[in-house]
Formats: sequence, structure tokens, C-alpha cells
Amino acid sequence: MASLMIRNIRLINPIGKTDEIVDILISDGKITAIDIHAKSTIREIQADIVINGKGFIAAPGLVDVHVHFRDPGFTYKEDIHTGALAAARGGFTSVVMMANTKPVIDSVETLEYVLDKGREEKINIYSVGNVTKGLKGEELTDFSSLKAAGAVGLSDDGIPILNEDLLERAFIKAAELKLPVSLHEEDPKYIENNGINRGYTSKQLNIGGSDRRAEISMVERDIKLALNTGVALDIQHISTKEAVELVRQAKRAGGNVHAEATPHHFTLTEEAVLTYGTLAKMNPPLRTEEDRMAIIEGLKDGTIDMIATDHAPHSKEEKEKPVTQAPSGIIGLETSLALGMTALVDKGYLTVSDLIDRMSTGPAMLYGLDAGDIRMGKRADIVIFDPEEEWIVGDFLSKSENSPFVNWRLKGKVKYTVCGGEIVYKDENIG
Repeated sequence: MASLMIRNIRLINPIGKTDEIVDILISDGKITAIDIHAKSTIREIQADIVINGKGFIAAPGLVDVHVHFRDPGFTYKEDIHTGALAAARGGFTSVVMMANTKPVIDSVETLEYVLDKGREEKINIYSVGNVTKGLKGEELTDFSSLKAAGAVGLSDDGIPILNEDLLERAFIKAAELKLPVSLHEEDPKYIENNGINRGYTSKQLNIGGSDRRAEISMVERDIKLALNTGVALDIQHISTKEAVELVRQAKRAGGNVHAEATPHHFTLTEEAVLTYGTLAKMNPPLRTEEDRMAIIEGLKDGTIDMIATDHAPHSKEEKEKPVTQAPSGIIGLETSLALGMTALVDKGYLTVSDLIDRMSTGPAMLYGLDAGDIRMGKRADIVIFDPEEEWIVGDFLSKSENSPFVNWRLKGKVKYTVCGGEIVYKDENIG
């Protein structure tokens, strides 16, 4: 494997609160030296590949614990290879795939299928297993077997688990196995035509929409169960100010409770549906400006400890259906870092270190992944980006293009993604 030297780069590593100009040497896939640039003793080493990092930031490779790569069953939308390419372009070196495929990942056989395909790619690809068989919410899967086969967590993402007794048993077993459980929190009894917030926008469209109580009621229930069982609970794609506050109080009570925010939920509000149509339709839906700011405040104070894209590819034909028929979800891997830089860092809500913590270190810690840190001897998973470069969102490496951010001008451009010491993505504008 070629050796790699990154010279004169600003290293930001949330672990240790590192923020300084350094030289980094990578050999045999690992970080073998980090020297402060002004005192560097390694700068003259003749590495096979040399990157001039002046003006760029090096940070731990990004980690997304909530992606849909649609294999098996829906590979016309995305597959594991194209998903991996999109992830690398976005600066991600590790991703966790969700299990609402076809067939679903409720068996060791299907789990091994997706993990085997993931190993063919140049980034680290993990998967959760389902909490319940067939996503039916009636019978638990074999958690022990799924963990032994490589599942890093459990989720029925896409479908809420309504049976409280069943979920409590799931939490107890998952806590014993030290597996995090990630939950999609939407009670269907409060929803008529999901994907659009019940409020101003649903009235404009004359559809029922999704009431905020759909999320709040389930988050409240599941946090109580988590506090009683000690499970590591991940509230997925949080969307309401009330749910953010419930997570905040649970953390203060000592609960092992965590939450994800998506870039679209900290960037857009429900009015985006009136501008972008079904490209801004997702579950849970975009909500109000007050909710958006509560999510940003949650990211700022650590209540929300992860940014996850919920990368959800759909075909152009599917998204062109009427709003009540089109599927929910947008792609997000190739725009996530830039949206964080533009909407959070550039506006003064988060530091770059805070952003990297939410996009790398925090997710890696919850899921127990060997990621989220840059230190000597560690696997060399690094994102290198220009924090000042502006670019226009246009083409995608994903199979799908269902994004409301097309033609947006964003700040922060990934220049290189290094995974296991290998350059797996390089900006086409670099010579």
C-alpha cells in the first residue's frame, strides 16, 4: 500500500480538542506520525503520495449511522456500490445501512448478504438488523445471532414499533447485548397523509398531514422505557422542539439516550414543500422555524449528539407523483458536510470541531465503530475539505437525484476522502 503524507494541514479532532497545523504521515493504512508543522521532523520523508493541505482541514472521516442503500430489493433507486461512491464523495468513511429492504434484514442470511457486498467497497459499510421479524412489530428477531453475524445495532426504521410490551422486551435484550436501538418515532393515529407537517403547509395543500404529536407521544413513551431498561436508545431524525426537550431531560436524568438530526431538518421548514414539492417530502416531515431552531440549539448544547442524513434515494418517476402518492425521503450524503458548514458553522451556531463531533466522533462512539478519531496507530480514515470553497449543488454519484438542494450555493467542499490509508475520493478540480 502506498504511503501518504499530508502536509501543512489544519487538523481538527474533537477527541483531545485538537486544532492545529500539522503534517500527517500514513503508512500501511494507519496513521504513523503527526507533527506540529512548525516543528515537523517528518516533512522531508519521501512518501509515495504527498497532499499539500494548506488552507484545508483534516478531520476524522465522517460517520453516517442512518443510510438506505436499497439492496436487496430496490436497487433501481440505489445499490451498495453507488451508495458507497456517494458517501466517499461526501467525506464519509463509515456508514450504517438501515434494514427496511426487501427482504428485510431480520435473518443472518440477509445480513451476511449485505455485509459481504459492503466488504467489496472502499469505505467501511455496516448494517443494523431488524428489531422485529418482517418489520411487523409482532415478534422479535434473534438479536444474539444478528450481533454475532455483524449487526452493529437494531432498528425497524421506516415503521414505528407500537407494541409497548414487545419494545420493552427488545430494550432489555438489547441492553444485555450492548446493542443500540434506533427508532422511527411516528404514531400513525396522528397522521393522515404522512410526509407533510400538519399545519400551515398541509392546509395550503388541503391534506391532513402529520401532527407533531405523532413524534412527541412515542419519544416520551420510549424514553421512559429506555430509562427503565438502560438500553442505548437512538431517536432517529428528530423533528419537533418537544422531542428535543424530552431527550435533553433524559440526558440530564442520566439516561443512555441519543438523537439524530438530519441536515434537512436543521436547514428547511415546512414551507419548503410549497417551493420544492415532493423533493421536500420526508418522514418525519419538515416542521416550523421554531422546531428548526430547537434542533439547532439541541445540536449546539449536545442534546442531539449525531447528524445523520437518512439518505433515502427514490427514482425521478416516483418523486413526480402527486404529493399524497410520492414516497418520502431525500438523498443527503453528498451535501451533508456542506450544509453543516453553511447552516451551522458559518452562521455561528457550531464550531467546526462541534460539527465534526456530531458527524463523526459521536456516531462512532454510540455504535462502537473504529472511527471518529485521528491519532497515531489509528486506522487512517480522514476527510480533507476546504472550509471556504463555495460550490453549486448539481450532479450526484448516487443513482438518484431527489434533493431539494439542487442549485443551492453551499460553503465547504470535500477535496479528498481517505479510508484505510487509501484515497477513495478526490475532487475532480484538484490537479
